[in-house]
Amino acid sequence: MRKKLVLFLSIISFSCSSGGDDPSPIPIVEPQVIAPVEGCKGGRIENASPNGDRTTLVWAEEFNEDGAPCVKNWNHETIPPNNGSWWNEEVQYYTDRRENSIVEDGVLKIIARKENYISKEYTSARMTTQRLFEFRYGKVEIKAKLPEGQGTWPALWFLGANIDTVGWPTCGEIDLMEHGDGEPGLVSSTVHRANADGNNYYRRGEQVIENESSKFHIYEMIWTNSSIQFFVDEVMHHSVSYDPNTPFDKYFFIILNVAMGGTFTGNNIDPNFTSSALEVDYIRVYQ
Repeated sequence: MRKKLVLFLSIISFSCSSGGDDPSPIPIVEPQVIAPVEGCKGGRIENASPNGDRTTLVWAEEFNEDGAPCVKNWNHETIPPNNGSWWNEEVQYYTDRRENSIVEDGVLKIIARKENYISKEYTSARMTTQRLFEFRYGKVEIKAKLPEGQGTWPALWFLGANIDTVGWPTCGEIDLMEHGDGEPGLVSSTVHRANADGNNYYRRGEQVIENESSKFHIYEMIWTNSSIQFFVDEVMHHSVSYDPNTPFDKYFFIILNVAMGGTFTGNNIDPNFTSSALEVDYIRVYQ
């Protein structure tokens, strides 16, 4: 999702494969996290005892409480980091208003809207679990319905928890799902890291699904200490293997957002676009 320079270079410790054997269970060590005290229910599962076989639910966001997204689980990023804008020539302004992010009837809605707001013509929301929930390895399931309209760029993804210290792309990035750079229904998964020169190097896989905006689909990632695999509705479309001592041996946090325009979409937004939402039914993390 956060992309600047892209170089296709060979790196021995970062390779792709079309599949692989199911790895052995991995010991899980929980990081220290910071969570504010509020009335909503946090996502961490009390007394969970994961053994590394990815069958123990350790964190879940079911979006069962209507209103604002739970502050025990989510931060809203609203300060543009790139001279008043976000990266990739995106044209939205991210807010923490309920017009752009709200939980209703058991579903989170991140709503992109065409409206004049501060210096932008579109608004949306970008939500993260940074410092609230950060994890390493496991299985992630996100049940989601994608927004409609050329120019929308929804993403379900993860950034390395040390981004504030080492920067991007050194921190690593895992994109479970992005949509908007091809035909409707083309969803992609990408893993980013820095190459030897410090520039962004990535591997991508994709598949075309049907009814991406009218039905919920389950986007799944299986992350081990040697590989990351990506699925939609149990159909795998990408597998990346990696060596130890890379960003993918460290902790990551979750990000949900809908950007508008940008280089990913070819800077092409339907002039008749008014509003559309990314809807998320649940997020579940197993270890």
